[in-house]
Amino acid sequence: MTNSQSNESKINTDVKPEIKAFFDKDTNTFSYIVKDPSSRFCAIIDPVLNFDYASGVVSFEGAQKIIEYIKHHQLHVEWIVETHVHADHLSAAPYIKDAVGGKIAIGEQITIVQNKFGTIFNLDRNFCRNGSQFDYLFKDEEVYSIGNMTARAIHTPGHTPACMTHVCGDAAFVGDTLFMPDGGTARADFPDGDACQLYQSIQKILSLPPETRIFVCHDYAPNGREVQFETTVLEERNENIHVNSSIKEADFIKMREARDKTLGMPKLILPALQTNIRAGNFPDPENNNTVYLKIPLNTLNKQS
Repeated sequence: MTNSQSNESKINTDVKPEIKAFFDKDTNTFSYIVKDPSSRFCAIIDPVLNFDYASGVVSFEGAQKIIEYIKHHQLHVEWIVETHVHADHLSAAPYIKDAVGGKIAIGEQITIVQNKFGTIFNLDRNFCRNGSQFDYLFKDEEVYSIGNMTARAIHTPGHTPACMTHVCGDAAFVGDTLFMPDGGTARADFPDGDACQLYQSIQKILSLPPETRIFVCHDYAPNGREVQFETTVLEERNENIHVNSSIKEADFIKMREARDKTLGMPKLILPALQTNIRAGNFPDPENNNTVYLKIPLNTLNKQS
């Protein structure tokens, strides 16, 4: 059940969901199983498909670990949530749905991303740009259920226009918007990204109760430390190197825009975007029964 009219007061932050993290080393990505503590219902957040770029080989080792955990613990999957259209890994959502069920869901602003990259990749009229590839599109501030636990979807654009943070009890899944405090924040230079929006979105997250647990989608282990995935709102407010409470909006925007100019494109951006705007599905096979992905030349920069 969902309710787009509900608000933060309906989220019981005393509820502590049971969370299992899965790390994909090749893409530095964390996927999560989020379980209602009072039932066997759960959601899966940001599952990763294994993909070898050089050979074009797809495999399912990471997804299988999630599926095996679900089956071993006899969990019931209600949702498979994408926090945004990822540019650094391919989604395993359809594969997991086929194995254990669940509704594949993303924010309703997916249509903006589909329109942008439908044009960039010159996708034909058979590619729908209305989000219909997904089972459900979340609205901003929409409240939904994972078993007996309520969760809230908050629109947090800036990294991409479709980014959402999902608050489940005392836990917030922030996608790429925030990293661990020593990792800073997401880039904002992808098409339709915006550093000002990103700052404002982060303020929404940092306005959550200080004890709220934050779970990040990526960690790059700065300065050689061990990989980490969990922090708190209070720690981010006090310690985030890009956006702690002492940093003003104008200074953040200046830093973010300057830093983004030094960053290269993610390795998997071209295959990832073409599949993830389709809810993790590949294009239809061509007449030789082979699936192809496109490589646009000099296009991403022209249309960003």
